Amino acid sequence: MPQDMHGLAITTSSPEAAAAFDRTLRSYLNFRIDAREHLTAMVKADPEFALGQCLKGYLTMLLYKQAAAPAAAAAAAEARRFAPGATARERMHVDALEAWLADDMPRTTQIWEAILAEYPTDALALRLAHYVYFWTGRAPDMLASAERVRPKWSRELPGYGALLASLCFAHEELGNYAEAEPLGREAVEIDPTDLWGTHAVAHVMEMQGRHGEGIDWLASLERHWEPGNNIRHHLWWHRALYHYERREFDTVLALYDKEFRNLDSPLTKMQPDFIIDVQNAASMLFRLERQGVDAGRRWAEIADKAETRIGDCLSPFTLPHWMMALAATGRADAARRAIEGMEAFASGAGSTAATVRRVALPVCKAVLAHRRGEHTAALGLLRPVIAETQRLGGSHAQHDVLRQMFLDSAVHAGRADDVKAVLGLVAHYPAPVDRRVGYAEAARQFSH
Repeated sequence: MPQDMHGLAITTSSPEAAAAFDRTLRSYLNFRIDAREHLTAMVKADPEFALGQCLKGYLTMLLYKQAAAPAAAAAAAEARRFAPGATARERMHVDALEAWLADDMPRTTQIWEAILAEYPTDALALRLAHYVYFWTGRAPDMLASAERVRPKWSRELPGYGALLASLCFAHEELGNYAEAEPLGREAVEIDPTDLWGTHAVAHVMEMQGRHGEGIDWLASLERHWEPGNNIRHHLWWHRALYHYERREFDTVLALYDKEFRNLDSPLTKMQPDFIIDVQNAASMLFRLERQGVDAGRRWAEIADKAETRIGDCLSPFTLPHWMMALAATGRADAARRAIEGMEAFASGAGSTAATVRRVALPVCKAVLAHRRGEHTAALGLLRPVIAETQRLGGSHAQHDVLRQMFLDSAVHAGRADDVKAVLGLVAHYPAPVDRRVGYAEAARQFSH
């Protein structure tokens, strides 16, 4: 029986499919744009390869797009059809995909952890668990998952850098910056094209307020980003965030238009409404407007895409960003329909529905209230959930935009208690609030 690059048995009679599986997995671990072409070659070489079909379903689910769900379900059905002849590990992967499609995220991650308990070098289960923990706000689980398998890995094993990068990012999200940075740097030392390692170290520097170092770090690695997927845009967003904190707003806008929201780039044309790209764009425009920077017509194209995604709630953290665009462009009817779509989705069962119901809906309603200048109403909506928005998924650096929205409404409403509450939420970050662009003025006004 053939084995994958980690020595794990895979059930395919096609050497071409086995080789393409490894290429797809490598591309997935390294955030490469060519993953889809390797995936296509794998399925073509052996359409009856159960784990191959499962991998197709997994990568489709990672789009977090309702329109892609039928394709993921079709891949899961094919995987299940051929699963009886597969190994126990491969069948467990099919179970996990089906649980994901059913929006049973606890069961999905439990299956991946069961796989890792018996097959600790299963890089697919490891990275999927890491990513889903991230998008469900479970940073402690991100770290625990990677730490459990770490003793079974070595530098000689393919994908070891990806493990280090995952450990780095998990430590960073938990505030363990001293532990995080060396792990990310080692991942990039092993492979300078390791974009997750590059990204994780960028997060450390952002949280510590090391803006000049962050700019230099990303500039030194920029030449390695060309084969990457949309994470390239996110790295440019991080670069812009450093410049934002230095009040270099013209540079931020230039990076917006030329790099992380370049509407003419092939990546953007391929996936014009990709969730991370939308988050990058909307959150930066919101930050800039708070500093008096005119966003021009940049909100309009995001709002256009938001209207096509009404009712699509698979990415809870993206929902407030869609709403920012609808609110900024005055599309009251579309905003109303978006709220109704969220309410309909939230009335259902499932992990994501519960998150939308508990957190995303009040946050999105607060986005509308904030834009309308109804700051007391915005505070009433945000106050019960502002400390738990991490449940939406996303990083501390990304969630900062929601903290800033709460702060802005608190300042406008003259609510010193709320100002102090939100300043307290970010006070444990290494970068002092009185030196951060989004917080400095409020910290000065309400320091006594």
